[in-house]
Amino acid sequence: MIAQDLPVLDSYDTRILSELQADARLSMAELGRRVHLSQPAVTERVRKLEGAGVITGYRAVVDPTRLGYGIRAIVRVGRCEYPEVMRRIEKLPEVRSAWNVTGEDSWVMEIAVRDVAHLDAVLWNLSDLTETSTSVILRTPRDHQPLLPPRAISEVPAARAARERRKS
Repeated sequence: MIAQDLPVLDSYDTRILSELQADARLSMAELGRRVHLSQPAVTERVRKLEGAGVITGYRAVVDPTRLGYGIRAIVRVGRCEYPEVMRRIEKLPEVRSAWNVTGEDSWVMEIAVRDVAHLDAVLWNLSDLTETSTSVILRTPRDHQPLLPPRAISEVPAARAARERRKS
């Protein structure tokens, strides 16, 4: 996508994106209150952001440990046949995210497994493709950072600080 195809977003759109990425369950009335727009106005803006493909969906964020997945890991997979990797990704529910990347490796995947034996089984399923390298995730200091337009990144903390001052 070239720059001229990007939707034009103003400060209201940016604030809407920031609020929805922090809590997608906000009602339109509450979202409107937070960004200082009426419910109909904020609803229309959200619909436009969805229509432009800026907002592509809403989902629940779950804690893997509460589902019994005690280990999360990053698996790097070397150069191999693209269709075969795609088949493995589709076949393995433990693969939470997968990226086809440049560099030494062709793929980087995030997996969630119950324990070391489960990790070994998943890695065994991937290791016959090519060389793999695995890193167990110990801590996640940042798991979901809201993504805003580049020019707006410096605007949002100031708007949030102003809102916090009004609450006090």
